[in-house]
Amino acid sequence: MRAGEQAEFEEFVRARSSELLRAAWLLTGSRPAAEDLLQETLVRVLTRWSRVRRADNPVAYARTVLVRRYVDSTRRRSAGERPGLPDDDLRPAVSEEPDVALRQTLVAALRELAPVDRAVVVQRYLLDQDVAGVAADLGLTGQAVRSRSSRALARLRHLLDPDLAGATPARPDKELS
Repeated sequence: MRAGEQAEFEEFVRARSSELLRAAWLLTGSRPAAEDLLQETLVRVLTRWSRVRRADNPVAYARTVLVRRYVDSTRRRSAGERPGLPDDDLRPAVSEEPDVALRQTLVAALRELAPVDRAVVVQRYLLDQDVAGVAADLGLTGQAVRSRSSRALARLRHLLDPDLAGATPARPDKELS
């Protein structure tokens, strides 16, 4: 790698690593796992940097690598291994601050989703990607992304508030009669 390319990559990492770390944390639900995922992603991007830097959107490329690395890691046999601590010790302490408590509750609910469903929800609703982008990142059809989104959101509603799970949300695209 030439010095100019190395400087560009370092600038890319400085500018985008916090955004990518946030996405990784939302996917994994754990800071250490998110840092590992980010590191794997950046290594993969670095090895292809001469091609990536010429792409229309290097951030989208890195995000695609991140999501695919996450989904692939959940398919590994060892992905289900957990430390030998009781479950209560693995749960983060709930803070008294509403924002922190809400984030912890959301991440705990996201952990209950299947890995691909979690990736769809994180990309669509927390990273604000369109259906086509998510479909391309995950190798799914647009319809599969929409149906997974719908089922995953219903599951999240049930996990976050079982009383609301059966309620039909108002559709903003339909006018009330």
